[in-house]
Amino acid sequence: MSSRAVAGSIEPGKVQNRRVSDDAALQYFLYVPRVIRRDIPQCVSVHGISRNAGEHAALFAPLAERYGVVLVAPVFCRHHFGDYQRLGRSGSGRRADRAIQRISREVEALTGAGNGRLCLFGFSGGGQFAHRYSMAHPRHVERVVIGAAGWYTYPDERCKYPYGTAPTRRLADIQFDMRRFLQVPACVLVGQWDIRHDPGLNRSARIERQQGSTRLERGRRWVDAMNRAAMAHGDGTTYQFSILPGIGHDFTRAMKKGRLGQRVFSYLYGAPPAVQRHAGEPAQAVSVGTALAG
Repeated sequence: MSSRAVAGSIEPGKVQNRRVSDDAALQYFLYVPRVIRRDIPQCVSVHGISRNAGEHAALFAPLAERYGVVLVAPVFCRHHFGDYQRLGRSGSGRRADRAIQRISREVEALTGAGNGRLCLFGFSGGGQFAHRYSMAHPRHVERVVIGAAGWYTYPDERCKYPYGTAPTRRLADIQFDMRRFLQVPACVLVGQWDIRHDPGLNRSARIERQQGSTRLERGRRWVDAMNRAAMAHGDGTTYQFSILPGIGHDFTRAMKKGRLGQRVFSYLYGAPPAVQRHAGEPAQAVSVGTALAG
């Protein structure tokens, strides 16, 4: 595909609904800022079981514009990706981890933005995907934020995945490298009132014994387990847990009332870049036309 054709297909400053060029089942929403910072990872935001990827893209778009970050919100439809929260185990649909890799490669080709790694965020079921992806593919992940996941994979080599990190034949090509995945910084964000037993919460006895009975308790316990594992392996990585005051299990309210978006981008990318207009753009930033032609 020529750079001219690529540039014509991208509308900076607008959320677009796209499909991977040679695989129509791989759908995603894309936001390309007017000024792209080429050298930083794409931001991938993963929906929960409501499949509200378009809402993720629309609500994160102003922050992506401010930071100069290319934003991707994949759509894991029920028909093809019924097991996306657990990466897509054999016999339960397509592999969601491979889908993300295909999408991110296409987006990098379209925009010229990215460094081969991703900054990941996921809410609820998307939080399950995000932390498991970072454990399975740590070389591809810069940082990860987990928003109110229902339950977690623990850094426990005695338990078979998805409860722990012992290999499973249902993901035959994945070998969890604990020393490497413990080097990926992660933050868990959960609403103060995310303590209800809604129908989407896994309430199996095994999960409740290991992780607790609410998303709030489960997030805190997982962060503690990851910090203990990092210390045991001599890694300096620290895992963070933070509460969103006055928020339940509601992505929209968390974004609009709980400053979820600002917290996510601050953790993934730090402070927003200073706006420079009088002396031209900073060295790492390029106009979207230049980026698309590169």
